Amino acid sequence: MPLLGCIADDFTGATDLANNLVRGGMRVMLTMGVPPMRLTVDVDAVVVSLKSRTVPVTDAVRDTLNAADWLRSQGARQVYFKYCSTFDSTPDGNIGQVTEALMDALGTDFTIATPAFPDNQRTVFKGHLFVGDVLLHESSMRDHPLTPMTDPNLVRVLQAQCSRKVGLIDYRVVAEGEGAIRARIAQLRAEGVGIAIVDAISNADLARMAPAFHDIPLVTAGSGLASGLTANFGISPSEKASSLPAAGGFQAVVSGSCSLATQRQTLAFAKTGRPAVGVDPLRLAAGEDVVGDVLAWAEPLLKDGPVLVYSTAEAGAVKAVQAKLGVEQGGALIEHAMAAIARGLVERGVRQLVVAGGETSGACVQELGVMQMQIGTQIDPGVPWCHAYCDGAPDGMHIALKSGNFGGEEFFTKAFALVDA
Repeated sequence: MPLLGCIADDFTGATDLANNLVRGGMRVMLTMGVPPMRLTVDVDAVVVSLKSRTVPVTDAVRDTLNAADWLRSQGARQVYFKYCSTFDSTPDGNIGQVTEALMDALGTDFTIATPAFPDNQRTVFKGHLFVGDVLLHESSMRDHPLTPMTDPNLVRVLQAQCSRKVGLIDYRVVAEGEGAIRARIAQLRAEGVGIAIVDAISNADLARMAPAFHDIPLVTAGSGLASGLTANFGISPSEKASSLPAAGGFQAVVSGSCSLATQRQTLAFAKTGRPAVGVDPLRLAAGEDVVGDVLAWAEPLLKDGPVLVYSTAEAGAVKAVQAKLGVEQGGALIEHAMAAIARGLVERGVRQLVVAGGETSGACVQELGVMQMQIGTQIDPGVPWCHAYCDGAPDGMHIALKSGNFGGEEFFTKAFALVDA
């Protein structure tokens, strides 16, 4: 029976969380959606990956509760709801509504929320979320095409989505450690607070707060908290937890993210002289066979090393396309095309695949029919190599699902160097 049952609201977030649990020494199974059967392997944690971040609230709640029911039926002692370290949501949801639905289902009147992930420069101070040295609303997240973040005050952001009162456990309390945090939780509960944002400006803060959450049925967080929680179950780091089969086959990158980080990574890859081709959403909208053209371009090149297929563009270009096609239609066209390209690349022998972007990763994994993944070595904070089986790769393949904002500029080339090492 798993000790920890986790629910992630997108596919890159799921691998991000699983990566940190593995680094903490847990044996982790990651599933794509809720499995139709009971667990048949001995693991310490299960991460159920959903595609619920930007779907309608009712769908997100339904899918999340189904995942929670399944995890509890497997014996999970604690449920961990994972969202993005940039707290991606809108006033309409989905973080707050999903959190409250889980609280009701688990019969708890209190939980915490902390998206902090210092390794990726996401910190929370006095309830405000920073991305690097700037507040959330001053970062590139202000231009996110689906969840533009315009308010860094997480208490205010979450309160707009919740019926329960939202409070704060600030950095001064966290600095005093477990006893002070537990005392603050008791105080907040007495004041009628149901959910508390928790400050964290360093990994040491996350390590200090984790023991205080040992007995809480539900925790909600980014992936940063994960490595600290493993000690609550008597588990310590071990290299064996990240061992994967040997890599083989061709190499490719499919990038649908338009984040600044992925823009830089796309440019850095192109500067190496490796083949790269863009996908034009306007050609897709016109009914042209863009997928077929891209696969015909890639096929003779794969034998010589990695290729990059991207729809990555700067914010102005994205908005221009959205103005012509609509936000939802433009996004759906790209997702479906990139997923079909990923499937075509795997059918042509790609067995080392990097996918950039949360929505793109979800679409690609679903198109490939991947049901479970084994988590391996970290490439950059929050992004591990994984191993999976699917119809197009019955011999197995390595896949990395990268959140758009994660990774250094050389991520795409670094990933393949690491898997070959």
